[in-house]
Amino acid sequence: MNRNYRLDFLNYLRFAAIILIMLFGLLFDPINAAFANTSNNTSNNIYQQKAASSDGIGKIYMGREISQVMGHQGAMWLERPTREAQEQPSKIASALDLKDTDIVADIGAGTGYMSFRIAPRVSDGKVFAVDIQPEMLDVINFYKKETNITNVEPILATPTNPNLPPKSVDLALMVDAYHEFEYPQEVMQGVVKSLKPGGKAVLVEYRGENPFLAIKRLHKMTQKQVKKEMKAVGLTWIETKELLPQQHLMIFEKQVNS
Repeated sequence: MNRNYRLDFLNYLRFAAIILIMLFGLLFDPINAAFANTSNNTSNNIYQQKAASSDGIGKIYMGREISQVMGHQGAMWLERPTREAQEQPSKIASALDLKDTDIVADIGAGTGYMSFRIAPRVSDGKVFAVDIQPEMLDVINFYKKETNITNVEPILATPTNPNLPPKSVDLALMVDAYHEFEYPQEVMQGVVKSLKPGGKAVLVEYRGENPFLAIKRLHKMTQKQVKKEMKAVGLTWIETKELLPQQHLMIFEKQVNS
């Protein structure tokens, strides 16, 4: 089969699966909402509450209001044909300097957009595609079967726990996801536990320093804010790569003796 034809066919199937899963998910939103709120009773004085802004949840962490989560209903946005031209995500995978044997955790994987682009680079390793929404994992499982990519492993997380094996991950990647974490400190503590000594956490976030960037305010983060929040969980900033047109790519490291 012609390679381009096969890719077009697989993309058609993927979009069809996303639409079906979105429709199915709409029928069960009360169940999903109950699942998402299982951690709401967590008592922790590191968060404050205020009246929610238009795109936030009213929960404040280290001076930042946490943004609303983009639900599985927004899956088509993640898979939009213009994404490469707008964001150049292919540069992210190239910038990670991955080895064939690396274990990567794609936290907030969504439809697996980045997971399936990273998987060929870790042919003897694995990509944990982590998300709290079962509907997103359904898309990943569907596409995994259609593409016969076997080294992507979907993992259902909770709002407080990425559910990753301890000291198993070489690199944890969060692409436009961290700002939505309802419990950022707890999730990042789980991520740090999952990292091998010397492992890296990479955050890609729209530049909060740029007021003219046409992205909702709470869906952007400044380097200063990200560094402050990563330092709070014991991660050390290594470098920021400004190779993307709209986003920072920030690299942090777990200390070898931790």
